[in-house]
Amino acid sequence: MSDTRLTPQQLPSTWSITTLGTVVKYGETIKAEPSDMKPDNWVLELEDLEKDSSRLLGRWTFAERQSKSTKNRFEAGDVLYGKLRPYLNKVIIADRPGFCTTEIIPIKCDEHLDTRYLFHWLKHPAFLNYVDAESHGMNMPRLGTEAGRAAPFILAPRAEQIRIADQLDTLLTRVHACNDRLDAIPGILKRFRQAVFDSATTGGLTQSWRESSIAGGSKKLATPEWARLKGLHELPEGWRWARFSEFMLHMRSGTSAVPSGGLSAYPVLRSSSVRPLEIDFNDVRYLPNLDKVRADDLLRDGDVLFTRLSGSLDYVANCAVVRGLGNRQIYYPDRLFRAKLTSPEQGSYFELCFSSPLLREHLTVEAKSTAGHQRISMGAVTEFPIPLPPQNEQQEIIRQVEILFAIADRIEARYTAMRAHAKRLAPQLLVKAFRGELVEQDPSDEPASVLLARVAAQRSSPTHQPKKRTTRQPRATREPKEAAAMTKSRQDDDVKDKPYLAGHLRRMGASATAEALFKVAELPVADFYKQLVWEVAQGYVKDNQTSLEPSHAAG
Repeated sequence: MSDTRLTPQQLPSTWSITTLGTVVKYGETIKAEPSDMKPDNWVLELEDLEKDSSRLLGRWTFAERQSKSTKNRFEAGDVLYGKLRPYLNKVIIADRPGFCTTEIIPIKCDEHLDTRYLFHWLKHPAFLNYVDAESHGMNMPRLGTEAGRAAPFILAPRAEQIRIADQLDTLLTRVHACNDRLDAIPGILKRFRQAVFDSATTGGLTQSWRESSIAGGSKKLATPEWARLKGLHELPEGWRWARFSEFMLHMRSGTSAVPSGGLSAYPVLRSSSVRPLEIDFNDVRYLPNLDKVRADDLLRDGDVLFTRLSGSLDYVANCAVVRGLGNRQIYYPDRLFRAKLTSPEQGSYFELCFSSPLLREHLTVEAKSTAGHQRISMGAVTEFPIPLPPQNEQQEIIRQVEILFAIADRIEARYTAMRAHAKRLAPQLLVKAFRGELVEQDPSDEPASVLLARVAAQRSSPTHQPKKRTTRQPRATREPKEAAAMTKSRQDDDVKDKPYLAGHLRRMGASATAEALFKVAELPVADFYKQLVWEVAQGYVKDNQTSLEPSHAAG
């Protein structure tokens, strides 16, 4: 992508570079407790927003969510900004009032700022680069309030903001529609390949070939009893049902030796290296020695590998023939089965059979789930039903499948290139828009500098101070604000199942408000509430409604 940094020299003369906190009151939120919410109120969580696209994935009410934590209140028209893991780029404009997790900051726009203009800026690459650099926290980075207020902001004249937002809405809608169409392609290709597998193993793919190449037709073979009991489909004339074991010399799993973390001269495949019709010989780990390795654990060209277990049924009993191994010496682990065939040239056809969704229905019923893994027994593989055509038709099937898959591969390559280009379109449009290159400037527009002066004057005017809101009497234990440093977690060893907050209260030397305790606890708001409720229930902390103090049970 082109350089996203912005300098005054790059902007129209009527624009200004300022900070987010100068134009909006970032971080000033209205808290709400579960008791403030009605059953049909909208409750928004971060997982409801799709990253990057800002699509709302679902809308749930308080009655459905049964939320028990403090939320931020928002109104229709507020810009809702996800400050947790801000690189996920989760921003939305609220179309109705509701409540949201405190990891989402509602932002209101005054008359000097267009809501959609702000929304688009929060998705600008320069803003995303800033929040990525300024967020704190390793596993769950979040943008602090002061860092959010100090974030850069490009302010255009008010009338031009509307023209920019209108143009961006139109163009980005088209970009999103393009991306949606492109995103459908992998699923289409997957269904196409699955249909080819099924057609290849039911005789549909070579029906015309049979009709033109077999004079007088072939005799229809009787279906064996075991195939009838399984409910297997009818086969074309000249085909017969067989079990996979009929074509094997033997089958066994690989070495049980545990790979080390470093490199060695003994590479061993991972189970993830085997996928339908292909093996990734670079997807390996390394054995420290050959103490638990047999000579037969080495792979040979023509071997047929099967995945024995996986977290998904889709990746159980994936079948691929070892090809192009050459002089490389690679071992296989006990998470894979290896079959030696009586006629290795048939391996390519068997790959198609084990990839057919229609046939795999008779395989996956054997799969067992243990410890989150789907497993397949060796017996289920050896008993797998094979619809066997004559040898010359097997070769014709393989030839036609290769032609069709080559077409699918070319489409997939074009899709990959187009998708990469399409993903760059939205950021590129935002860069152009906030450089003043998307719409024409109108000399009669009031400059942004005048807007900024008016905003500063309004904020300093006593008559513009925010009105005090009348609320119910708050409980002291629900006062913490999120501006405190949050470097701890409730899962830390010195916090979980410990009188952690009671210890802080003792070190503070007296009773304290919940807000004061929160500032020294270094816990996120949600963790702080949960820990406080737990310590009060355990008798470690005494809640005096307006203050907290350690109890004797805290030791």
